Amino acid sequence: MNRREFLQAAATVSASTMTARSYSQIVGANNKVGLGIVGVGRRGRIVGAAFLKDKRLRLAAIADTYEATRLRVAAQLPPEIGEPATYNAHQDLLAHKNVDAVLIAAPDHLHVPIAHDALAAGKHVYLEKPTLHRWHERDTLVASAHKAQRVLQCGMQQRSGAHYQQVKEEYFDGGKLGDVVQVRAVWHDFPWQRREIPDAPKPAGLDWERFLGGAPKVPYETVRYDSWRYFHEYGNGLLADILTHWADVAQWFQNDSTPLSAYATGGIYKLHDQRNNPDTVSAVVKYANWNLNFESSVLPLRDERPSVVFEGTKGLLDIARDGYIFTPYQGQPVRVDSRNDLELAHTKNFLDAITTGAKPNAPLEAGIQASIPVLLAVQSYWTKLPATSLDKSS
Repeated sequence: MNRREFLQAAATVSASTMTARSYSQIVGANNKVGLGIVGVGRRGRIVGAAFLKDKRLRLAAIADTYEATRLRVAAQLPPEIGEPATYNAHQDLLAHKNVDAVLIAAPDHLHVPIAHDALAAGKHVYLEKPTLHRWHERDTLVASAHKAQRVLQCGMQQRSGAHYQQVKEEYFDGGKLGDVVQVRAVWHDFPWQRREIPDAPKPAGLDWERFLGGAPKVPYETVRYDSWRYFHEYGNGLLADILTHWADVAQWFQNDSTPLSAYATGGIYKLHDQRNNPDTVSAVVKYANWNLNFESSVLPLRDERPSVVFEGTKGLLDIARDGYIFTPYQGQPVRVDSRNDLELAHTKNFLDAITTGAKPNAPLEAGIQASIPVLLAVQSYWTKLPATSLDKSS
C-alpha cells in the first residue's frame, strides 16, 4: 500500500460508515439492547462491566472458547443481571434471537473474522482494538461494514474522554499549542505480560482449534492460550496493544492520519521465555510535518506515567488518561485532572449510536487509520527495515 492507495482506501472506509438514513434498524427507545460478549478474558470483563452499568442494556449471551471461563463469569454476575446464555462458538451467540449488539474481545487475530460474522448477522459491533491484526483483513471488514450498515465502534476509548475532546478543540483545532512537529508517546510496565506460565495438559472444555482460528495449527501449549499476547501469531505485542491508542490520539489531534514511513526496533532483552513478540520496543513514525516517537516495555522501567507529549511552537502538552498538563513557553503551566471513566463514556457513546443515531466517536474509519502506523511499525520490526508501504502479510 503506497500513499495514493492509502488515500483511496481511506475514502472507501469513510463511505462505509453508517449514515443517518441507515438507522431504520435502530433499537427502539423503549427496548433494551441485547448484548452478546465474545471473549470474556481480561478486556471482555472490563469493557463488559462498563456496558452493564447502562440501564438501556441487557446481557443476553456470552461466548468463550474455554467452558470453565464462560461458566465462571456467568456465575459471578449479580442477580439483577440475569443469566445469559453461554456458548463455545460465536456463531451460536450470533444466532441468539435477543442479541442486538456484540462486544468482540477475543484475541486480536480473531477480531476481523468474528466482526465479519457479526455484521453479516445484522448485529451492531463494538470491536476491541486493534481493529486489524493484518493489513489484508481491511478489505473484508470494510466490505462487511458497508453491506451491513450497522453501528461499528472501535475500542479507542480516548475519543470519548471529555478532557481529550477538550484538548482537541482548544489546543489543536483552536491553535493554542501552535504547530506540533514532535510527539513522544510512552507506556511501560505490564505485570500480566511478565508472568511465567508453566505448561500443563489442555484442560477439558477448551476448544483449542477454535482459539487458533486462521493462525498456524500448532499443538496446545498453556502459555499460548493464557498469554497469547506473547506471540506474533495472535497479536502484535506492544505495538498493537499500546501504539494503537497513542497513534490514534496523535493522528486525531493532528488531523493527519497518513503516515509516510515507520521504523521499529527492539527485542526480547530480559524475558527469555517462549514469547516471540518483543518485551521492549521503540518506533518512529514519520508524517509529512511531524514525527511520532514511541517507547514501550513490559518491564518496570523508569517511573513515568503513560502519556503522549506534544511539542508545539507555543508550548508542551502532556496528556494521559487522568488529565493533562500544558506548559506554555511564556506563562504558567495549566494542569487539568480528569476522573472521566473512558470505558463507560465509550460504551455509552456506542449505545447512543444504536438507540438515538448519535455519531460513534471511534468509527471503522478511525480504527483502520489507527492500524496503519501500527502495521507499518510491525512490518519494520520483523523485516528490520524502514516500512513505507504495507504488504499483505503485515
